[in-house]
Amino acid sequence: MKNGKHLSTEKATSSVVRLEDRIHRKSGEKPIQIMTHQILGYPSFETNYQMIRLFNENKVDLVELQLPFSEPIADGPVFLRANQASLTNGTTTQQCLDFAKRVAAEFPNLSFLFMTYYNVIFQYGIEKFIAECSMIGIDGLIVPDAFPDESSEFMATCRDYQVEPILIATPYTKDDRLAYLAEETGGFIYCAARKGVTGSKTSFGDETDVFLKRVRSFAKTPIAVGFGIQSRADVQYLKGKCDIAIVGTQLLNVLEEDGLDGVHRFLQSLTS
Repeated sequence: MKNGKHLSTEKATSSVVRLEDRIHRKSGEKPIQIMTHQILGYPSFETNYQMIRLFNENKVDLVELQLPFSEPIADGPVFLRANQASLTNGTTTQQCLDFAKRVAAEFPNLSFLFMTYYNVIFQYGIEKFIAECSMIGIDGLIVPDAFPDESSEFMATCRDYQVEPILIATPYTKDDRLAYLAEETGGFIYCAARKGVTGSKTSFGDETDVFLKRVRSFAKTPIAVGFGIQSRADVQYLKGKCDIAIVGTQLLNVLEEDGLDGVHRFLQSLTS
């Protein structure tokens, strides 16, 4: 085994423990954990950094760092615009990796994940990308268009370097498929509260409850819920139904409307 890969595997072993075990451990300390989202390079890496500093101050648990892509199929109009603006700013994959290395080292209380699309990873080099994720402290990868049964190289390489592939289920996922995703996912399973793209308000209710109970019957890992979480009330509703509430588009809306002070107040409302 090459020295670089051996070192990556040693680094990643602690990352895997840190991700799933940390989620389980925190579940005993708080009724629900918060995962936030940042599109890297939008509006700037400096703003990304200030946002992450606020996440840390307000006891956020996990941070999803999105590498921008020109055709983000799972993203709604707000994230689509931010992806395009970041690319126009000249954001590169290497800049994103360098930034992630910095914040993972500086904020060890946060678990950092990358979210992107398969083409970004393919263009960089699948093994090269995942190996670097392992070395810099990225705990998992969320890649909506990398289906586990169609992306064998991606899944195998994640396992080789012990970077968790986090898979996505929706209320329309059938039981046999849900069982498969629950078996193949790592770290946690990402439950999209509804079909479609990010950003729109989700009306949580009986359908959500049925879906999450169905996921719980198959999942061995923690459960995270995203798509449409916009308020403290949404987070409160999900307590006891899942382990992690994912706040993405609304956080960007608050930043654009009220700046970093508004983000601070919004985070306080979610985590207090």
